[in-house]
Amino acid sequence: MTIVLGAIADDFTGATDLANNLVRGGMRCVQVIGVPDSLPDLSDVDAVVVALKSRSCAAEEAIADSVAALDWLRELGARQIFFKYCSTFDSTDQGNIGPVADALLDHLGAVQTIMVPAFPINGRTVYQGHLFVGDRLLNDSGMQHHPLTPMTDADLVRVLARQTPHTVGLINRAVLTQGPEATRQRLADLKADEVRHVICDSVDESDLETLAGATVDLPLVTGGSGLGQALPAQYRHKGWLADISKPGRLEPASGSALVLSGSCSRATLAQVDDFLTRSPEGGFAIDPLALSRDNTHWQDAHDFALSRIEQNAPVLIYASADPEKVKTAQAKLGVAKAGHLVEQALSQLAVSLVDKGVGRLLVAGGETSGAVVSALEITALRIGEQIDPGVPWTQAQLEGHATPLSLALKSGNFGGVDFFTRAFEVLP
Repeated sequence: MTIVLGAIADDFTGATDLANNLVRGGMRCVQVIGVPDSLPDLSDVDAVVVALKSRSCAAEEAIADSVAALDWLRELGARQIFFKYCSTFDSTDQGNIGPVADALLDHLGAVQTIMVPAFPINGRTVYQGHLFVGDRLLNDSGMQHHPLTPMTDADLVRVLARQTPHTVGLINRAVLTQGPEATRQRLADLKADEVRHVICDSVDESDLETLAGATVDLPLVTGGSGLGQALPAQYRHKGWLADISKPGRLEPASGSALVLSGSCSRATLAQVDDFLTRSPEGGFAIDPLALSRDNTHWQDAHDFALSRIEQNAPVLIYASADPEKVKTAQAKLGVAKAGHLVEQALSQLAVSLVDKGVGRLLVAGGETSGAVVSALEITALRIGEQIDPGVPWTQAQLEGHATPLSLALKSGNFGGVDFFTRAFEVLP
């Protein structure tokens, strides 16, 4: 078995985000959940994305899981490895982006890689090494309030330098506008100066295309999913990838629809509000403090969802809340316990309600998506067509179910304001 690209993603929705762009670039793609014990059917697959839960765990754990994924992907014959992290460079001053990138480089026997978090179509751009979300610097975008990885510095060279003992450099846009050859030469010059990690400016799709052309032969590239859409054209140019008709084809969807939301990002909060405006009786708010007392609150949420499903009515179960409410719950329960209670409640709802006929499931939030996928014992996802930039529909075959489950796993920051409604309208 030989694949063209093997990717290692540090969370579930980030993996799906990258896989979505690979499909859009013309690659048939499967996402696996962790390193699988048995090999899924990869007979018609060009790229495999391994989804880990390594963004906010201890660096040692993130390194071990990432290296295990690398070894597995190399056994599949991957020509290039992609380490995928969030387009907002979510991390702490200790990692895990720097430590994992260093470990992967060491394991590959490579000495340099690029850092390309930009995803311009979703408003994530890098200029002079500074990350912007829309027209705001990262530290003024709302990400400074992230409950697990607050981002308070937009200078990515400075951020990454705190995570690695190696030298961090920059390729700015003035170089990129000169094309792939000039970019490749700049990388070589930085390599001669022992610059191991190279932050790359990217303000539009042409910058990503230039970077893909300059780095297609690197053993390891790293970044957000924007680069993933530019790489397939380079693989075709080198003869590694054929033209594929409908790389995102899925089976027809069936079953009831359900939205589960655990993200507290600004984008998801707006999507919750939009859903409730359209369906004022269709939402049930999960309260971690109530969950901590007994099982009554969870049962109320379950009964509410089941009643709506039986009426074929829109249903949203959400723990999404504004930062002050989140902080109140975290102050009383602790950050880890509050998050665990929510993830456990939503993942248990998913298991029960899928068994009761839900066949179209939308999940908002990386941590929530990971918990749901784990609870459903999903080991592989076939990647379908895009709903919104960064978010495709996917399908998984569950044991004991005749038809596949259609899943949309949405990063908290992604999707238009009407995403919770429109996603089901575009599902085949």
